[in-house]
Amino acid sequence: MLRLLERNIASVEERLVLLAPPQAMVPHHFRNVTHDFTRHRKLVREMQRLRGSVYLAEGNVRDDQLTSDGLHETPEDARSWHLLMRDRGGRVSSCAWYLEHQNAASIQSLRVSSCPLTRLDDWRDRLKAAVESELARARRHGLRYAEVGGWAVLRERRCTSEGLVLALAAYGLCKVLGGALGITTANVKHSSSSILRRLGGSYLEARGTTIPAYFDPRYNAEIEILRFDSRRPAGKYAGLIELLKDRLSKVSVFASAAAIESPEPYWVTGTKAESLVAM
Repeated sequence: MLRLLERNIASVEERLVLLAPPQAMVPHHFRNVTHDFTRHRKLVREMQRLRGSVYLAEGNVRDDQLTSDGLHETPEDARSWHLLMRDRGGRVSSCAWYLEHQNAASIQSLRVSSCPLTRLDDWRDRLKAAVESELARARRHGLRYAEVGGWAVLRERRCTSEGLVLALAAYGLCKVLGGALGITTANVKHSSSSILRRLGGSYLEARGTTIPAYFDPRYNAEIEILRFDSRRPAGKYAGLIELLKDRLSKVSVFASAAAIESPEPYWVTGTKAESLVAM
């Protein structure tokens, strides 16, 4: 498997595309940046259409949760980096978003604040304590805090290494942007959460108690909340993440016309947003 991943990563620029958020200061690490609002918007819509079709087929959303033309739109889409994998025909076949927060001081600043556990007396305070402990740790170590979500992979690509490469690319992007502690909500179905744990994700804890999986009725799915530290991926994959970080310099990055390049990491100021199942 590791050799297969190495081969896929060696040519990742042929399939992976990054979309920078509006007003993003794109690091100079990226050497293939195109400032094109129309192209950026077209790829965002293609990604939203992929999510809509995948989530609808899996029963995670209903028709009335999509736009009239089948798009799955969320508030995070306008503020996040997007990682898109394309098939040989150039069609988007899998996706995820990565959202960094500059000044998150409490769980209320994060999308996870609308998780169903926040409405349960037995878990509301524990979840709050767990997340705010992570936020405090990020501040102590001079790191940003990030949320990752919007995972979707076409059914025909799930028996390949594509989902794993996409997750590794998210780690690589995080490192390019300066590193972060973070959190994701991962769908238990199709082993999404187990794949992320293999890469170094771990269960969120509060005072020695693991935050449990929960059922989200909005997305008809069992969800696990996982934490990650971009500095400490699973040792087995650390070398691959560094390799992918280097290869990202050649990946096509599409930004809006207003985006500018910067040698410094780009930080997005986050605000509270609707919860989203991570596929």
